[in-house]
Amino acid sequence: MSAVAASLELEAEVVAALATVIDPELDQPIIDLGFVRSIRIDDAGVTVHLRLPTSFCAPNFAYLMASDAVDALRRVPGVGAVSVLLDDHHDSDKINAGLAANAGYVGTFGSEADQDLDELRRTFQRKAHTAAMERCVMALLRSTGKTIEEMPGLTLWHLPGGPQKDALLRRRTDIGLGIRPEDLVLVDDDGVPVPPDAAPMRLRFAKSVRISVEGNAHFCRGLLKTRYDDEPLTTRITNTRRTR
Repeated sequence: MSAVAASLELEAEVVAALATVIDPELDQPIIDLGFVRSIRIDDAGVTVHLRLPTSFCAPNFAYLMASDAVDALRRVPGVGAVSVLLDDHHDSDKINAGLAANAGYVGTFGSEADQDLDELRRTFQRKAHTAAMERCVMALLRSTGKTIEEMPGLTLWHLPGGPQKDALLRRRTDIGLGIRPEDLVLVDDDGVPVPPDAAPMRLRFAKSVRISVEGNAHFCRGLLKTRYDDEPLTTRITNTRRTR
């Protein structure tokens, strides 16, 4: 493989790695949301700049996304040194210093670290599962004419293939639920089946979660566009390795 081809392949792998980093609240990849401002690849490694819709986005969310980006990039073979920098946030200096020192969330924020990041991540993974479950169940109800009362017996096998089912399977895996064809779809976050008489209430709750997630994503996109109205929301990529 030529140096140019290898460099372009590395660039694609870097972008793909960042596409695995999810905003925990919005349940969407940060690169799709426009949060990845720029990527620079050179002989030393990769430098990524992140941006958020406001300067006061929750520091724990900001740190979680930036830290996940560092971890994802370090898994790319041959990437070299990894630097992730958060721009224009009121805690940018603190977060960037903590990431550079591999200090972790508690090491970065000390007594200000009011919640464990693993528990925060799990909270939003559960919400993402609830929203994905509701999308699949309601899509099936619309396409088949089945009733909500029939949904407690619905298994993964009954769901048609496609992006919605794929998303549900990923979310179930994230929170430790089974993805066998015979596994029930309508369950709580611990995998406990929802009784038939509780199905309508569970789906109403799931709908409210899904609407909240989608509404927040729409709102954040608008804020980001307004905040950075003088620059495109696509990711700027500079790759000087291709010239070697």
